[in-house]
Amino acid sequence: MARVLLVDDEMTMVQMVAEMLRQEGHEVFPCTHLSEALTTLETQQPDLVVTDLFLDKTRPHGLAILEKARAMTPPVSVILITAFGSIETAVEAMKQGAYDYLEKPFKLSELSLCIKRALNYTEAISENLYLRKQLKKKYQFSQLIGTSPEMQSVFQMIERVADTESTILILGESGTGKELVAKALHFNSRRQFAPFIPVNCSALPENLLESELFGHRKGSFTGALNDKKGLFQEADGGTIFLDEIGSMSPMLQSRLLRVLQEREIRRVGENNPVYINVRVLAATHESLEKRMKEGSFREDLFYRLNVIALTLPALRERREDIPLLVSHFLRSKLHPRTGRPVQITRQAMELLTLHDWPGNVRELENAMERASTLCEGNLIQILDLPPGLFNKNGLKHPDEAASSEIAELPEASLATKKIEVPDNIRDIPMEMELPRDDDKADLPLKDFLREQETIYIHRVMNSLGGDKEKTALHLGISLATLYRKLAEGG
Repeated sequence: MARVLLVDDEMTMVQMVAEMLRQEGHEVFPCTHLSEALTTLETQQPDLVVTDLFLDKTRPHGLAILEKARAMTPPVSVILITAFGSIETAVEAMKQGAYDYLEKPFKLSELSLCIKRALNYTEAISENLYLRKQLKKKYQFSQLIGTSPEMQSVFQMIERVADTESTILILGESGTGKELVAKALHFNSRRQFAPFIPVNCSALPENLLESELFGHRKGSFTGALNDKKGLFQEADGGTIFLDEIGSMSPMLQSRLLRVLQEREIRRVGENNPVYINVRVLAATHESLEKRMKEGSFREDLFYRLNVIALTLPALRERREDIPLLVSHFLRSKLHPRTGRPVQITRQAMELLTLHDWPGNVRELENAMERASTLCEGNLIQILDLPPGLFNKNGLKHPDEAASSEIAELPEASLATKKIEVPDNIRDIPMEMELPRDDDKADLPLKDFLREQETIYIHRVMNSLGGDKEKTALHLGISLATLYRKLAEGG
């Protein structure tokens, strides 16, 4: 249960309340003097303090205990016990952070209920702080993957502007991680403990988006049955992220421009302005300059949004980051059947670095999700990759090519592009390497794969002293499958 510091100069009161707390399973630290209470507060770090406001009937010593308890990290909740006639002092203590107060005489059941509420409150605050720390950790700059010069330039800009109040326009193709960057900006700013509200401006029709953003009054339109706060009000004190801002209608663009200029909103059906304190981040995969020339995007709004522009590179422009991203996506993956960590062969990595990834990082993540689910023996091989990677790179997938020959991958793409492979990928068994000798270069891919698979199986089996059961377990296949593969390989 909880650790409770109990402070009162009346020994009878201390003994009675301490006994009740112990019966409820709490650990109690009883004190009758101020100095003893302050020392115990520092050394024992209790979860809750229950203290009399006046320990010697003349001075409110409980306020000194309250001040020290609230200054601790994390702050300790305090319940004050006060006699009749000192209510004003107790109310002042509430303003200074006391959780609650009880007036003497009181029933033990009343104190017990108050303690339960205080402990629930403390638990909720602790959980909230933990979740916020986790969110901040999740969206630290280190969680944005990339060592390429293009991404390093992005990281440097994020670090410079995260803790400012500037409006930021995030540009980049779909799937490049614009929302992840927006969250990194928010959770590394002074607004990190306030709400982060993402809005997809292309997901709702104009009338619904207006109501969602600015709120509405009851009866302002059909279906408006109650007053509704808009997302700008929900984000007050924090950050609102307007994704796909280019799809916003001209009418809403005009309303957004007023918000950025005046820092106030008007709910639908209401004329009274509401002041808001919100940082605006916006993102788009479209060219807003082109939209302005077409007359579909306001020039004045563009300049309000484009205070600081952050452009995210497409994945094809930073191919050297692909192995790092693959390693990141596979780090937490366990094979669904073997329960072992998923790895990838070098030839599969070669093909991944050749692909242009029109869907960018999101497409790569989905490809790794698919491959890690379909692969056999927790090792992603080239055949486990999406067929589209073959077609778009001038190759035929074995399932489509039947017995025909399959084009060879361009020579040493990882080496010629100076792409570094993380250690956990470089050390993966290389049974899928491309053939180097001419007598194997003309083999159909299926025959080559079967031969390399057999070589690898024998290598593992030899390392395990010829024990077939251990070999099958190591490979993540059944013993029957192992015998079949050995028979097929000759």
